Amino acid sequence: MRKKSLTLLSDGKLFRKENTLYFENAQGKRPLAVEGIYDIYIYSHVNITSQALHYLAQKGVAVHFFNHYGYYDGSFYPKESLHSGDLVIKQAQHYLDFEKRLKLAKLFVIGAAKNMERNLARFGAKHKFDELLEELDGCGKITDVMNVEARIRQEYYALWDETLPESFKIVKRTRRPPQNEMNALISFLNSRLYPAILSELYNTQLTPTISYLHEPSERRFSLALDLSEIFKPIIADRIANRLVKQGIIKKEHFRGDLNGVLLNEEGKKTVIKAFNKEMEKSVKHPKLKKNVTKKRLIRLEAYKLIKHLVGVQDYEPLVAWF
Repeated sequence: MRKKSLTLLSDGKLFRKENTLYFENAQGKRPLAVEGIYDIYIYSHVNITSQALHYLAQKGVAVHFFNHYGYYDGSFYPKESLHSGDLVIKQAQHYLDFEKRLKLAKLFVIGAAKNMERNLARFGAKHKFDELLEELDGCGKITDVMNVEARIRQEYYALWDETLPESFKIVKRTRRPPQNEMNALISFLNSRLYPAILSELYNTQLTPTISYLHEPSERRFSLALDLSEIFKPIIADRIANRLVKQGIIKKEHFRGDLNGVLLNEEGKKTVIKAFNKEMEKSVKHPKLKKNVTKKRLIRLEAYKLIKHLVGVQDYEPLVAWF
């Protein structure tokens, strides 16, 4: 059975009875085939029993929670079953050895920039970030690398903006809360992508709290943030671009809140449906010579990072060929 992500958008209760997981809401009670669940995304008020959490932990199913506004809150992350002590040490060594950390941080930014270039070509605004990327060579601090990344992204948004409909301009990237519809859409998709990457990391031997571009923190799985730099352009941004330009997402899918703009319930459903569909799309992998899903590309990227950490093969960030 091919496992799939489960998204819960309605209020209810998630519980276990004997060896079956159930979700009960106003429409009734339905069994969930836990063997077919890859991970769970909860956007509503759901009461989860301890027995249900124990069962999900046994099956290695992560549960990701989102707040009332549709933004990521946190995860129930089952005990890691794949972790390797040797790899944890090597991950930590690459963080503690500043030159090794700096090298990886720069590679994440290069991968992100190349994928943004690819997007601009697709969107009709061809551009290269060569000059900004050349500045990376002289960066001797992580903060300098992140500054270059921020300037690349700022230029990218300005160029992308030129191709967007007048009613869906980014204008300026704003968050917490986003100040217009396009910013709300981008933020919502980025927030969905982060735990999706976390789920992929859970299924590898990597420790998600040791990162290189972003500073490790007790309160976040920062390695997922590192990898998200590569995948935000080719997953989140492409979905946002398509939904807007094809008229699938309209002004009526948003509401004003918190001195900003957010997706309404119908908007959330539409975007989540598009995201799930995108993650299951297949592309022909040039090296593997077979079709793999967009979701699988994230896992493959994590495997490439593992090979780098253990000294088998230098890491090269994914640059979209599709």
